[in-house]
Amino acid sequence: MNRGISRRFFQSAPDKSNLSLEAASGSDADRRLFRQQRILPVCSMDRVMISVRGLGMRLESGGRPVDVLTGVSLEVPARQFLAVAGPSGSGKSTLLGLIAGLDQPTTGRIVVNGVELTGLGEDALARFRGDTIGYVFQSFHLIPTLTALENVAVPLELAADPDALERAQALLREVGLEERAHHYPVQLSGGEQQRVAVARAVARRPTLLLADEPTGNLDSATGKQIIDLLVALNHNLGSTLVLVTHDPALAALADRMITLRDGRIVSDETGNGGAA
Repeated sequence: MNRGISRRFFQSAPDKSNLSLEAASGSDADRRLFRQQRILPVCSMDRVMISVRGLGMRLESGGRPVDVLTGVSLEVPARQFLAVAGPSGSGKSTLLGLIAGLDQPTTGRIVVNGVELTGLGEDALARFRGDTIGYVFQSFHLIPTLTALENVAVPLELAADPDALERAQALLREVGLEERAHHYPVQLSGGEQQRVAVARAVARRPTLLLADEPTGNLDSATGKQIIDLLVALNHNLGSTLVLVTHDPALAALADRMITLRDGRIVSDETGNGGAA
């Protein structure tokens, strides 16, 4: 995900943005966090959370058109954990950004949670993201002038939650960072920053969580903690999780894995107990 798109995710709707949160937490903390959160309404795996039809994305590069995505179609049931794999440049992050409504496709249509994103204006897209989607970036994207506590509180305050700071404090406690609440991002390790980022992404309990290489800048042990946290959210809160990764071991944890190559889906496989 490039920096321009990440800025649009954060800035498009000052009234209701849902910012990315970075997290890395042990399994005990994961379980406590998700037991204490309000459980989302039960979603049947028969209900479609994401429907993509005939999706194409063409960009200009050096004055020549480049097809980043071509003829991509898929459906993702609610509560499914989908991994998106493929080599660099295959279109994985572009697909994730389109599903988040961060950009408009050249062709095709995208429906998320019953709402057709293609054709919505920027304000409507931003409101939809704030209400529905949590996004975890590879490079954390915490706001450097805010403390960990303030970063987690931002989406809650933008949603006019009167208990924003208290809830943010509880989220930091559950990801093991209560004592780091008043530290700025520059004072946190990479794993700590990603824990803050995940906490912020889940602060409004999104029905859809999108993660773009969330462990790419972390060591393997810390990366596993982040994945454990994301998987716990998927399983225990009933959120749908779409994870972009280069790591076959992480992709193997998913219910289902699609592989992109040259902007096309070249395989769609059932993984750990899911149905493709």
